Amino acid sequence: MERSFEQTAEILLRLSPVEVANLKEGINFFRNKSTGQDYILYKNKTRLKACKNMCKHQGGLFIKDIEDLDGRSVRCTKHNWKLDVSTMKYTNPPGSFCQDELVVEMDEENGLLLLELNPPNPWDSEPRAPEHLAFGEVQVTYLTHACMDLKLGDKRMVFDPWLMGPAFARGWWLLHEPPSDWLERLCRADLIYISHMHSDHLSYPTLKKLAERRPDIPIYVGNTERPVFWNLNQSGVQLTNINVVPFGIWQQVDENLRFMILMDGIHPEMDTCIIVEYKGHKILNTVDCTRPNGGRLPENVALMMSDFAGGASGFPMTFSGGKFTEGWKAQFIKTERKKLLNYKARLVKKLQPRIYCPFAGYFVESHPSDKYIKETNIKNDPDELNNLIKKNSDVVTWTPRPGATLDLSRMLKDPTDSKGIIEPPEGTKIYKDSWDFGPYLEILNAAVGDAIFLHSSWIKEYFTWAGFKDYNLVVRMIETDEDFSPFPGGYDYLVDFLDLSFPKERPSREHAYEEIQSRVDVIRHVVKNGLLWDDLYIGFQTRLQRDPDIYHHLFWNHFQIKLPLTPPNWRSFLMHCG
Repeated sequence: MERSFEQTAEILLRLSPVEVANLKEGINFFRNKSTGQDYILYKNKTRLKACKNMCKHQGGLFIKDIEDLDGRSVRCTKHNWKLDVSTMKYTNPPGSFCQDELVVEMDEENGLLLLELNPPNPWDSEPRAPEHLAFGEVQVTYLTHACMDLKLGDKRMVFDPWLMGPAFARGWWLLHEPPSDWLERLCRADLIYISHMHSDHLSYPTLKKLAERRPDIPIYVGNTERPVFWNLNQSGVQLTNINVVPFGIWQQVDENLRFMILMDGIHPEMDTCIIVEYKGHKILNTVDCTRPNGGRLPENVALMMSDFAGGASGFPMTFSGGKFTEGWKAQFIKTERKKLLNYKARLVKKLQPRIYCPFAGYFVESHPSDKYIKETNIKNDPDELNNLIKKNSDVVTWTPRPGATLDLSRMLKDPTDSKGIIEPPEGTKIYKDSWDFGPYLEILNAAVGDAIFLHSSWIKEYFTWAGFKDYNLVVRMIETDEDFSPFPGGYDYLVDFLDLSFPKERPSREHAYEEIQSRVDVIRHVVKNGLLWDDLYIGFQTRLQRDPDIYHHLFWNHFQIKLPLTPPNWRSFLMHCG
């Protein structure tokens, strides 16, 4: 029987920015006065963990454990059970339970939210015992980046097909050469899962090619706040069978195959992951989720795949001034990549999948103008992660190459089976050494001379449409050439977001300031089409300075996620101008 309700993220507690600033190191107790529910927050420098203040034994209330000198334990008032909040493990009695963690998320004004995903483990509904798999019955073929082709009995499923063209305007290009039959593989698919709207997963150039042959191919996405296909009509891609499904509910494909889409605990408005189950054997794909399903995931799945590489942000490569020296950037990148490797290794050790595959990180900044980014933006090596996993667990790892196929039944029976993983034929081209830049740069360049930019009033029109204001930030926007020098005849202007005005000089009041230099072809393409600023920021098409050196989450979050779903009405604008 199907579940009758969708998985949701419920806000249990809100803390104001002042309350967040006053959090003390160690254990903090809070009560939601409107519901009467109690919560515990544990702070260790910048790390926060949270749980309900309710013992799993018989629901007793925790208080501070006066015998704990480290400030990490709480004691239940009913039966003296003890919980180490830094690990969420019960220490008395030892080995008994683990406390269920809540999702901790900062809001747009540096306040804090405690979230609970409900239900927490929706995959446990209608459990199925694993059945026997014949050799060749379940095969997983890597195509490129985050794109996998799954043969599941007599059905075929494809994940996140980015197989041609760039992502993020012109900043990302495929590292691997996809198999030559990639389009035929897509056309044979019974269904396609697209995890989120970022263009290295939702690739309109790829889908346009597919739609020319199979416009009605079933495509499945999660019911995110920002629709995955929000820009479909404007893209010109003719797809007619897009299915938006609720979170945490099994979607039955046939008697043996079902899948479930789950939300990300940190970015539930846009990121998703998926569990595919065939004859009781689960395949978990966490994709790009920062905290998939709030950190609660199925253990001992047959196959787990996740991102691993890092480098998917404009920070800190595109920043300058102040601390942002080349030495500081290099050390920061090295440290962050190491943190990501260790996190992924710990996650794999915790979940104990039978097989783990690192993917969704095989991109390169290949355009010559982005040489600096390519040299600076060092990414993790998948073999380094796999070696780290092997040191800490018995999990089998697979570093995929384009066209390589994993036979799940063979690998589950005997990981040393020489036929368990079939590599591409000898001589197969693995890495791309050329990219067809021309057609995609022409699309961007077409925006540079568009009629709307003949009228300086486009600036007010655009930012009024964007709808961000009442924030004490002044931004200087500068249109540049390829080398980030001022574009001849380009615009250089100020936007005061406190009252959404466009002053000639910075206001005399105290205010935060940010300078954003943007390549003219990309910024005008984004403005003209009402696109999200990820093309600018994640695509490395900007150079940024800020004073003071503060990340303005509210500002960037708006332009990266919350812009209106409908593009600006430039036709009306030109009629008014002309």
